Amino acid sequence: MTSPVSPSTTPPAHVVVTGAAGALGRATVQRFLDEGARIALIGRNEQQLVDAFPGLNNSQHLLVAADVSSDASMKAAAARIAQVFQHVDTVVHTAGGFEMGPTVDALDRASWDRMMDVNAWSFVAVAQAFAPLMIARGQGSVIAVSAKVAGRGLAAMSAYIASKSALQRLVEAMAAELAPHGVRVNSIAPSVLDTPANRQAMPDANPSEWVSTAVAAQTIAFLASPAAQALHGQHLALGA
Repeated sequence: MTSPVSPSTTPPAHVVVTGAAGALGRATVQRFLDEGARIALIGRNEQQLVDAFPGLNNSQHLLVAADVSSDASMKAAAARIAQVFQHVDTVVHTAGGFEMGPTVDALDRASWDRMMDVNAWSFVAVAQAFAPLMIARGQGSVIAVSAKVAGRGLAAMSAYIASKSALQRLVEAMAAELAPHGVRVNSIAPSVLDTPANRQAMPDANPSEWVSTAVAAQTIAFLASPAAQALHGQHLALGA
C-alpha cells in the first residue's frame, strides 16, 4: 500500500527584480509570479510600479523605489527587503539603458558617464547591496542583462557597447568571487529586445527577428533554477 503524497512544503522563492516597470522587467516579474515566487520590485518611481502592477503592493510582495546607480539607495532597498523577506534567493538586474552616440572622437563625457552608470556601475551597486545576503546563506543566483553586441565595437554605439562589455567582465569577475560561496552569477545577452521603445526607435526594422521579452524572461527563470547550477560567469546569447 503506497502512502498518500503530502502537499509540497517548499517555500516560495524570494526574487528581486530591478527595472521592474520596464518591458523586460514586467515580463520577468510575471514569469516569477507564475512560478509562485514572492517578489520585490525595484524601480526609480514607485507610482510606475503601482501602475505596472496594480494590486501587487501587499504583504506578499514589495514595491521599492530606489536608484540602481546609487550604492546608498540600493543598500537601503536591500535592508528593507531583507527585513520583510528575511532572505533573497535570486536577484535579476534588468535595469539599464541605451543610447546611440557620436563617433568616438566626438564622444562627450556626459554620454559616457550615463551609459557606464546605468549599465555597469548599477550592477556594482546591486552587488554591494545583495551579495552579502546570499553569501551569508551560502546560496543564491544573480542574473544581469548584458547585450550580444558587447563582444565588439560598432559605429555610433561606443559608450553603450563599452558599458555592456564592462558589465560582462563584472559578471565574470563576480562569478569567480562568489562561486566558492554557493552563489551563481550569469547574464542573458539579447540581440534586440522586442519592446515598444525599440519598435518606436527602429520603425523600419523587422521585429520578428528580435527577442521577445517573454523568451528573455524564460531564459532568466532558467538561470535562476537548479537546472543552471553548473553555470558561472556565462552570458547566454539570445537572438540571431
